[in-house]
Amino acid sequence: MALNKVEICGVDTSTLPVITNERMRELFPLVHAGDRNARDEFIRGNLRLVLSVLQRFGNRGENVDDLFQVGCIGLMKALDNFDVSQNVRFSTYAVPMIIGEIRRYLRDNNAIRVSRSLRDIAYKALKARDRLAESLGREPNVTELAQELCLPREDVVFALEAIQDPVSLFEPVYNDGGDALYIMDQVTDEKRPDNAWLDVIGVREALSRLSEREQHILTLRFFQGRTQMEVAGEIGISQAQVSRLEKNALNHMKKHVSR
Repeated sequence: MALNKVEICGVDTSTLPVITNERMRELFPLVHAGDRNARDEFIRGNLRLVLSVLQRFGNRGENVDDLFQVGCIGLMKALDNFDVSQNVRFSTYAVPMIIGEIRRYLRDNNAIRVSRSLRDIAYKALKARDRLAESLGREPNVTELAQELCLPREDVVFALEAIQDPVSLFEPVYNDGGDALYIMDQVTDEKRPDNAWLDVIGVREALSRLSEREQHILTLRFFQGRTQMEVAGEIGISQAQVSRLEKNALNHMKKHVSR
């Protein structure tokens, strides 16, 4: 997606105006009174806000013109629903609205088809999450969402998972300047191939030559199928440290086994 293109939907983005908060406050009563010119000025003055949100949706292969138009719909909805009596900047209110509109578009046009009933449950769950987060002062868990919607917990879980965008197992999620941490490093191994490890000649002896902490990490990772995040939480170090210790331990074992 060419987010650096100058012209989007026939709009030369390099010439878009920047509207001040003072001017927006002047335009709000005119817009809500039905003044079309004021509305057009307000929207055009906030198109850069839409462009900034589009940066979050790069590398998806989507047409930037389409996303820009959808983002503008979110901007207009934000303008129509914004409460000027609240002590909140318009951009603070508008950005989530624009993001939500784009996400809905991406979900509805996803190559992986999701049933309408699942999407409906997912959207209700997302709205319920926002309501509960505001009332509870924290992010609600799935059980609380299910109770709020009067639905089985499993239905809510399936619905939320169904609308997630697919990602590559090799997509990096963390990099501290050394080895990158990939999504596949966080995936639990449900097969737990204990016998495969123990049956390999020399593996048990190679494992015994490691430090106690390295043995513990490999046991959790490969015998108990834990993710690196889970291991990090259990032994009290960062996930990046777990990744490095795991790789070093495996390298030491490979050297011993290959002798």
